[in-house]
Amino acid sequence: MLCPTGPTFDRGVEKLKNHWLRFGFYLVFAIVMWSSLAKDGGVLAIGAATITVAAACYLIAAIKKQASMSISTFGAMSSSALVKPFAAALALAAVVAATPSQHAFVAPHDAHANPQPVSEAPATRVASPALVNSNKWTKIETMEALPNYQLRIKEPKLCDTNTTQYSGYLDTDEDRHFFFWFFEARNVKRDDAPIILWMNGGPGCSSFTGLLMELGPCRVDKGGKTASPHKYGWNDKAHVIFLDQPLNVGYSYGKDVFNSMEAGKDVYNFLQLFYHSFPEYAKSELHVFGESYGGHYVPATAKAIHEANIEHSTKIASGILANGEGEKRVLPLTSIGIGNGLTDPLIQYKYYSQMACNSTYSPVLKKEECDAMDSSYPTCARLINACYKWKNALACYPAEMYCNQMLMTYQRSGANPYDVRIPCEGGNLCYPIMADIDAYLNTPEVQQELGSDVTKFESCSQKVYTGFTLSGDWMKPYVYEIPPLLEAGIRVLVYAGDADFICNWYGNKAWSEALEWSGAEGFSSERDHEWTLGGKAVGEARSFKNFSFVRVFGAGHMAPYDQPVSSLDMINRWIADKSFY
Repeated sequence: MLCPTGPTFDRGVEKLKNHWLRFGFYLVFAIVMWSSLAKDGGVLAIGAATITVAAACYLIAAIKKQASMSISTFGAMSSSALVKPFAAALALAAVVAATPSQHAFVAPHDAHANPQPVSEAPATRVASPALVNSNKWTKIETMEALPNYQLRIKEPKLCDTNTTQYSGYLDTDEDRHFFFWFFEARNVKRDDAPIILWMNGGPGCSSFTGLLMELGPCRVDKGGKTASPHKYGWNDKAHVIFLDQPLNVGYSYGKDVFNSMEAGKDVYNFLQLFYHSFPEYAKSELHVFGESYGGHYVPATAKAIHEANIEHSTKIASGILANGEGEKRVLPLTSIGIGNGLTDPLIQYKYYSQMACNSTYSPVLKKEECDAMDSSYPTCARLINACYKWKNALACYPAEMYCNQMLMTYQRSGANPYDVRIPCEGGNLCYPIMADIDAYLNTPEVQQELGSDVTKFESCSQKVYTGFTLSGDWMKPYVYEIPPLLEAGIRVLVYAGDADFICNWYGNKAWSEALEWSGAEGFSSERDHEWTLGGKAVGEARSFKNFSFVRVFGAGHMAPYDQPVSSLDMINRWIADKSFY
């Protein structure tokens, strides 16, 4: 075995008896090697790979030993000298991962046409001066209440040219530039349509996947040269905003943010500016929806909106609004929706074996492989519980490292993690249409029409994914943010395609039933009802008061992609506050 004996160079650190110390040493060593590899290549790849394996071995050994300790002991160790090398290694990993190779362009409110490079605030991705100078904006909006933000807006003619649409950037003084694309409702009066804010997951994937593959008014054509109208787009009876966040995905760029809560605050300010810039949508209710890692983004964004609404309402009632704050509004947050999301890992990780071996579809893995998953779960659960208690990178990152090892057997099987019925095709994301989306959004004519500041559209960013991972965000309990929303009367929809493995419906239903709120007993005692469309069962639904869970039959991770007709019926019922049964 590699871990007990170690490679030859292990003798140099044999005096480091603690596994965390050895892991810290090897992780720093591996980071340096991989960083050098980008420049020198060659034989360094062998050394870097070997050292990385050694680091992983000691991390697993440390986690196994740590998992046998009590939660209180684990938390106490977060400040112990024994784990300082591990904390330092994580910090160094984050620094190395966040170090760009180019300077950023800071775009102040009055100077977007002439950005100036600065070295003190480097960004992962930078604006192209040629694109910035060529972009012609319909308007640039600011608010006195938000002096550090502005909204640049264009009116593109792409996708569905019969629909009113806007695109552009939310810019901040902190070198953050979030791209959005908005489509007006097709089949209802403007004043009667709510607004749906849509965010895809990853972490680190563009929301334009949702636009061009799932629920937008058009879908990209094969080859990526064009996009054709999609009659089952969710802008049937709602205005829809597709927002590229976090930063450095899609067309967004700027200083990295690897924290769902921090990103949620920027989304709140975007929505304030959007409603301010388009008073014609002032009466539109707001529904915040997301998919996959949107199980983090949506609760975090809703928390930011809800708490800011309470603060603003209190100031209004007390007559203590500061100068300019009168421009702000109480955002009309009506509901949130999470589709095949990762929201409560502690419960959801328990159900991977059931989805792989004992679902309503054919088994993907052998029984002994699923039994191995089950045997790993108690340790996984102890680690996630530590993360839930301490909510920091030191407590949360080990949980992700250990628990995600449970899923490697499935990954090696060649099955699609987003749909147990089909094999993985078309690269890491398993869907060939993803390459078509990249091709379409990297067409210079499309970028110019939309107003992109960057020359490359990035559908999914490995760097952003790694940043969220190292920050410990993955395993944090964003489920805790949902009960306050329910108690405030905000409606919550959890829906899941029942062929998805990675965020499967068993786990999503289980955490919905376990959620602690005033209606928990009523929700748990409510039975599942058949959801029908045109006389055919298309799913199951359970609702109690303002909380609903919906299972979508015959759909994978991207339910609107697999079942566009029933998904449209679902969203139209939801925004109209109509029952599923």
